[in-house]
Amino acid sequence: MSSRRTASLITLGCARNEVDSEELAARLEAAGWQLGDDDPDVVVVNTCGFIDSAKKDSIDTLLAAADSGAKVVAAGCMAERYGDQLADALPEAAAVISFDDYTDIGTRLDDVLQGRPLVPHSPRDRRTLLPISPVERAAAPRTGIPGHGELPEGVAPASGPRPLRKRLGDGPVASLKLASGCDRRCTFCAIPAFRGAYVSRGAEELLGEAAWLAEQGVKELVLVSENSTSYGKDLGDLRALEKLLPSIAAIEGIERVRVSYLQPAELRPGLLEIIASTEGVAPYFDLSFQHASGPVLRRMRRFGDPRRFLDLLESIRAHAPEAGVRSNFIVGFPGETEEEFGELMGFLEEARLDVIGVFGYSDEDGTEAASLPGKLDQEIVDARVSALTELAEELMAQRAEERIGTEVDVLIEEDLGDGGYEGRAAHQGPEVDGSVTVQGIGLVPGQIVRAVVVDSEGVDLIARIKAAP
Repeated sequence: MSSRRTASLITLGCARNEVDSEELAARLEAAGWQLGDDDPDVVVVNTCGFIDSAKKDSIDTLLAAADSGAKVVAAGCMAERYGDQLADALPEAAAVISFDDYTDIGTRLDDVLQGRPLVPHSPRDRRTLLPISPVERAAAPRTGIPGHGELPEGVAPASGPRPLRKRLGDGPVASLKLASGCDRRCTFCAIPAFRGAYVSRGAEELLGEAAWLAEQGVKELVLVSENSTSYGKDLGDLRALEKLLPSIAAIEGIERVRVSYLQPAELRPGLLEIIASTEGVAPYFDLSFQHASGPVLRRMRRFGDPRRFLDLLESIRAHAPEAGVRSNFIVGFPGETEEEFGELMGFLEEARLDVIGVFGYSDEDGTEAASLPGKLDQEIVDARVSALTELAEELMAQRAEERIGTEVDVLIEEDLGDGGYEGRAAHQGPEVDGSVTVQGIGLVPGQIVRAVVVDSEGVDLIARIKAAP
């Protein structure tokens, strides 16, 4: 075999996939592979399999990569979820690999390069894999216990001071994965079946990786998992995240810590207070409401109603008046009536959310919702998506206008030229929540500046550097 073995990684989907790709990159380099996008031998596509549009994007990306002449390997959620079904439907891919293949990714790509066929896995419910004891579970992130599926992404930092991770970008923001999998049973979601049960990473391991990321120039850490409010439950500590956040925020070089993917029903008062008031932790609440109508939420196997949600928002703003709040909502869930849809619209008008994501319901393979009665015609779903999206855009613009005149701390991320810089305030998550354009001179990515908001454009803000007193 030639000593030149080059792989390219393409990442689709969420921040959790981005972390997986950086762990894969480190494993590939450790196995002697070079990483590069210029005429690679193998292209690994880390796919997303969450919703239909993401699946289509994954297929299109795999086909485009195959057209390049390189051997193409499908990895990630869609590959895990469909396995041999995807391999049969996509002969253009040289291999479809499982999360279990990640620890030996270098060998797997050697096989692909040499034309040795890889037998694709048959999809299975990863929640049913062999359980391990708490002691084994605590050790698993470092040792990778064979035959146990509680680490469904298949990768984790190795033992020792340096995490097994290679940054694939050089920006001042990076994600830090708190856990893998999910223990919730939302009727519309297939993620637990192919990601497995919820498994928290140990605090010591997380702090070590956070410190390493700080050494790489990272200024903001975004803590991610399928459900961050579950962190520590499997370790027997419901307050684990409350304890962890101040420790991460205290790491030298880390200026801002942000938590994503919070379940409203699990947002305990103590955790709310820590996020809202700890220095260095962004008062930012990425709340997974999904709907507001109580009956719809119960059909989703979720909890809440407009009053409870509004009370939660009131509590957040009592602790941190300028806190950022975002959420996503599913429209057209089976059985959703006009009245229930109207209840959702009414909730949004009162909630004053900074960012609102709207998704039309569609059946997902293997989910309980796919077999529920009361499916709505697609024309009704589309009409409701359109109506709620229009309302959401108006409400988000209003919320941005409310911030005019306020002071914000902006993390500079990009020099736009001509004295303009793009960054994000504490209430804005990366890539999904809008940005702040700042006029200034000599600013650099990674710098945090105090600025006054002077205007808004949709969800985006325009600010000027605050003059020194």
